[in-house]
Amino acid sequence: MPYTYPHKDLLDIERLTVADITAILDRAEHYAAQNRSGQKKSPILDGKTVVNLFYEPSTRTRTSFEIAAKRLGADVVNIPVEHSSVKKGETLLDTALNIAAMQIDALVVRHAETGVPHFIAPQIKASVINAGDGTGEHPTQGLLDAFTIRRHKKTLQGLTIAYSGDLVRSRVAGSFIRLMSKFGNTIRAVAPQDFLTDKFKNLGVDTTTDMQAALDGADVVMTQRIQLERMNEGQFAMSLKEYAERFGLNHDKLKAAKPDVIVMNPGPVIRDVEISSALADDPRYSVIREQVENGVAVRMAVLELLLNR
Repeated sequence: MPYTYPHKDLLDIERLTVADITAILDRAEHYAAQNRSGQKKSPILDGKTVVNLFYEPSTRTRTSFEIAAKRLGADVVNIPVEHSSVKKGETLLDTALNIAAMQIDALVVRHAETGVPHFIAPQIKASVINAGDGTGEHPTQGLLDAFTIRRHKKTLQGLTIAYSGDLVRSRVAGSFIRLMSKFGNTIRAVAPQDFLTDKFKNLGVDTTTDMQAALDGADVVMTQRIQLERMNEGQFAMSLKEYAERFGLNHDKLKAAKPDVIVMNPGPVIRDVEISSALADDPRYSVIREQVENGVAVRMAVLELLLNR
C-alpha cells in the first residue's frame, strides 16, 4: 500500500517513526531535483492556504516555508506580529483561532515559549507546523539536516556525529539528536560544561568538554552558535574569544575527524566563533549552503504530505 502520512500536524521529531521520516526524505528527493530544474512549480497544493505566524525573527525558515508553499501552488500569508492585534493585547490563542476561522489549511508557528505549537494544534482544524518553539524542537530543521547527511553519506545509520553547541537551550539540538538517535548513530556532544545537559542521556548521547575527543573519527560535525538570546545576564561566563579557541571548529581541529567528514551549521553562522570563516566556506567539507537549499525541498515534502493526507 502507498504510504499515507498519519499525523495532522508536525510538532516534533519525537512522535515520528523511522517510516515517517524516511517517507518525508524520500519525497524531498523529488523536490530537490525539481527545484534545480527549469520548472520549479507544481499545482499540488492549488487552492490551499498556508499562514506563517512567526513571533521570533527568522530568515531561512520563514523564507523557505514561503517558497516551498508557493512552489506547490498554495497561497501564502505572512503575519507580521509586530503590526498585528497582538500589539493591542490579543492573546496567542485568539490570534490562532481568528486566523484558523478564515479556513486556512496550515499554520506555521515560531514562538519563544516552548510548547506553543503543541498548545495550538488540538484547538484548530488546520495543520500546525512547529517552526521552532523556545528551547523545545525545530523538526523541519532536523529533517533537512538528516536529508543533507543522507545525500552525502548514502545512509542515516551507523554514523559518528559530533555536535558542538548549547544543548541546554538549542531547539535545533532537540530535533537533530532525537532524529539521528532513531537511526542508531553514535552522537557526541561537546561544549562548555554549562552548555551540556543529561536530557539526551536516554538517547545514548555522550557529552564531553574535550573537542578533540568528540571529533575523533567523526563522519559528521554539526556546529551551532551560542544561544545568547535565551540566556539570562551573566549565564555565559566565557568570552567569545575563549569559546572560539576551545570549541570553535577550524581546519586544524577537523584533522581528528574522518577524511570525508562533512561540516554543518543550521545558521545563522557566527563566523570565527563556532566555526572559522575559512572552514565554513570550504567546499571540501562545508555543506552549510546545501542545508539552506535542502530546507525548501524538505518543507515542500512536509507540506504536501500534511495537506494531501
